[in-house]
Amino acid sequence: MRKSLFNKWLIVCYLSLCMVLAVQGQRIAPNSLPLKDVIFALEKKFSLSILYREQLVQNKNVTPDTTACNNPDKALRTLLTPFGLTYKKVSPTQIIISEVPGHTDKSEKSPDVEQPGLRGTVRNEKNEPVPGVSVIVIGAKGTVTDAEGNYWLPLNEGNHKIYYSSVGYSSYVTTVKIQQAAMVRNVTLNNVITDLSGVVVAVGSRAGQRTFTNTSLPVDNINGADLISTGQLTLDKALQYRAPSFNTVNMPVHDATSLSDPYEIRNMGPCRTLILINGKRKNPGSLVYIQTSPGRGETETDLSAIPVEAIKRVEILRDGASAQYGSDAIAGVMNIILKDRFEYTSFKTNTGITSRGDGFSIGNSINSGVNIGTKGFANYTISFQKENRTNRPGKVDAEQDNIDLGDGTAAGLEKVKAYLAQFPDARNVNGTPAITAARFLVNAGIPLDDNATFYANAAYVYKNIQSYANYRTNYWKQDPFNLLHDTNSTYLGFGPTFAGDLNDYNATLGFKQEKTRWTTDVSATIGGNKQLYSVDNTWNPALGAQSPTTFRPGGYGFHHVVGNIDITHTINDHLSIALGTEFRNETFTIMAGDRASSVGTGPVSFSGIANLNAKTSNRFNMGGYLDVSYDVSKSMLVNATARQEYYNDFGGAFVWKVSGRKKLLGDKLSVRSSLSTGFRAPGLHQVNLQIVQQIFTPGMGVQTKGVVSNKSRQAQVLGVPALKPERSLNFTAGIGLRSSRYFSLTLDYYNINIKDRIILSSDIAHTADNNTPLDTVLSANGIIGVSFFTNGISTNTQGLDLVATFKNIRVFNTGHVTINLAGNYTMANKLLGVVANPKLIEEAGQQIFDYMQEALLLTSRPKFKAILGGDLTVGKLGFNLNNTLFGPAIFRSAGLDRNIKMVFKPKIVTDAHLSYQFNSWLGSSFAVNNLFNILPEYILKPLNFSGQQVLNDPVAFKRNINAVTFNGRYQIATYDGSHFSQSGTTFLLTLNCKL
Repeated sequence: MRKSLFNKWLIVCYLSLCMVLAVQGQRIAPNSLPLKDVIFALEKKFSLSILYREQLVQNKNVTPDTTACNNPDKALRTLLTPFGLTYKKVSPTQIIISEVPGHTDKSEKSPDVEQPGLRGTVRNEKNEPVPGVSVIVIGAKGTVTDAEGNYWLPLNEGNHKIYYSSVGYSSYVTTVKIQQAAMVRNVTLNNVITDLSGVVVAVGSRAGQRTFTNTSLPVDNINGADLISTGQLTLDKALQYRAPSFNTVNMPVHDATSLSDPYEIRNMGPCRTLILINGKRKNPGSLVYIQTSPGRGETETDLSAIPVEAIKRVEILRDGASAQYGSDAIAGVMNIILKDRFEYTSFKTNTGITSRGDGFSIGNSINSGVNIGTKGFANYTISFQKENRTNRPGKVDAEQDNIDLGDGTAAGLEKVKAYLAQFPDARNVNGTPAITAARFLVNAGIPLDDNATFYANAAYVYKNIQSYANYRTNYWKQDPFNLLHDTNSTYLGFGPTFAGDLNDYNATLGFKQEKTRWTTDVSATIGGNKQLYSVDNTWNPALGAQSPTTFRPGGYGFHHVVGNIDITHTINDHLSIALGTEFRNETFTIMAGDRASSVGTGPVSFSGIANLNAKTSNRFNMGGYLDVSYDVSKSMLVNATARQEYYNDFGGAFVWKVSGRKKLLGDKLSVRSSLSTGFRAPGLHQVNLQIVQQIFTPGMGVQTKGVVSNKSRQAQVLGVPALKPERSLNFTAGIGLRSSRYFSLTLDYYNINIKDRIILSSDIAHTADNNTPLDTVLSANGIIGVSFFTNGISTNTQGLDLVATFKNIRVFNTGHVTINLAGNYTMANKLLGVVANPKLIEEAGQQIFDYMQEALLLTSRPKFKAILGGDLTVGKLGFNLNNTLFGPAIFRSAGLDRNIKMVFKPKIVTDAHLSYQFNSWLGSSFAVNNLFNILPEYILKPLNFSGQQVLNDPVAFKRNINAVTFNGRYQIATYDGSHFSQSGTTFLLTLNCKL
């Protein structure tokens, strides 16, 4: 009924339009309609997709009697036959209109075969024509394929690079040489999920973009659809199960760390991977990880700020790239490519929960946009997500808790046992926090003419997290002024809460011009990250009965402004050069909290930032590079890059890189290698961070404890030198095998030396005997204990990366399977030489880098990781099964005997994803992550004979288990971190509407 009314309304509108045109002198009969419009009405009436070449329906009018027919075949025959047209059903809902064989439409001009140009047909892997494929001359004009997959592109004589792309298929790039006559080039496009080998990547060489298999450096290409199919809600967690060298983990209880979980590539820490958005530098976060967790002493870029629904693909350059991109690219570069040309509006809603019944999540997102002409676009994404907390506490040991937190007496033990009998987990909450997030992103490109484009993108995310500190039981902490409990009820203790508000934003405006053999790209980027904290349900003992129970401890902010000019010149078919410059201005702000949060030792659980430590720091830097890419032959490529940087706070740095690739066996085998120097400037956070408490101690006055700035007086009196940049030497070598269009394999070795690596020192305090020169200096300057940033160590990291794909394996006649295998193996991650202890600290027998930090930095991430997955597609049904192997990880936590290490056992996490497309506009998917509820599991191992004796002693063994689990509170994770994220099995149901 609704369709009939709609069609009648549509016809009335068209008739009205015809009458208006007739009044204006147009020769259209009042009872006829354009053929194109009647076809549109039939599409709506019968829920069909009807494809045709525009020339076939131009200047053709018809009396719309066919709209009253209820048979689509009869309606189409009646409509098309008078014009010498016919149709073919290629699927139940898709029809292609074409000419009757032998019929020629005089109104349609055929290209002259002698006219210079390119013609051909684009088909898919099933040998079916693919209509609507964009066929573009890179840097110039383009066309699209017709309903039968044919295309014609007039071209001048010479060499041209042609780019083919279509929704649902991998892109393809080829080079053609046009001479006097037309040239034929037929192309087969592969399913986008199974093949990214033809995608043009933006990372690698600045001199010229190349396809994934033609680069001289290892590059991962991860499609946006593959990220979504993981069933993970944020980009960082999705990459965990798609990129083998990428690792991240949820922290159990780490306050502000919960706002952005630490991640790393190749075990190199979060701040040594440069994050780009559409090739432009994204701002780092404002938080420095100062807890004993992976990534300690570093900051990172908030990957969760970028909605997965907005991502077209992610390129990960697994090689040092300081010469191309500047600081922070020692481990590699991650370039996040945003969706561009508008295809359809996608509205997605999802909901999930864990097998334990917590962690309930619900989310909505929309991705839409508009196309501007044949090349322009504006694409936007809005995403809202809410997740409830999870809780994975353990059973608390009464005897040790009485010793550590109670009064240690027999009577006290009975009190502790009675409490734990009622609350075995001591009311502790540890797991993932409650998260509310809103994300907004827009990406636009507006052609100014055939060769010039204005582009822009902007993103904003607001995120709020709610987490818990360790619960203060009634035998641990008291509430003497009845601030946190009702005097009429039994006092059980109190659980301090921590909340964080994060605002992250970035925006880029740019102009790109491609003219003849020159490409110029000028852009300006701004970005920032601001975090503010609040603490509730606690009190400050220094304020006594006057203490509030809610505090605002302050926070941090970071902002940068980046300007880029990049120029590329293709000198000839073999030689390309690129040069450019970048200017960056950075600002780091420490924001004071309210006075109540910093008085004395601050509130129980989390101290605030005092006005004394609040400050704003600023610096700028400029850099320039020259990149040369030379194709020695069709099979051999060499590339060289040099870069000079200048920072106003520590001076300059010069770095270089050379790389090459050689194809063998007719392009089936390639060998590649690179050698480069790199640098990482000290983070503005690391230079200026200061979180200290001024504590009054009777008889000793006011003393300092916390993290002091590298430039502070306290650091100077301890003999800590000023920070300088890290230096690296990177070597990679690898092979790439593409024995057929269906099978590819790459294997790459890497070796990275970092000199003067920046660390956050261990706590430097008085010695046991209090009789060294260090003790004298500490006492004279009122220091109880401090940590500071310093260039303390040098490291060597070696490993292997493997990526293999076997695609298009036929099953069930109409289906196909793709199998992917990817792995990373860390051969070495070790210290080089000795720790650079300042003389005063060395003579006192203390170290700035202790065994606990060494484990966090070098062994806390899996030694190896492998991902084996299969994708099955049969008609409207899709199924993905993914197995991720996490290798062993080693911690040596505080309180653990020095002769023992804690080793997490290798584990395999299995994820399953099932999807079904009900019709052209509605689809659904169901993901089960961690199908078999695999949780981290560790054992204690001895380092020597003394360690074995400890493990053989039941009392000592239990004491060490209590030390790493906080007396059993952390059952499947240590206080320092975990092997992998630990919520167990989770379910996610998603509905996706294409509008």
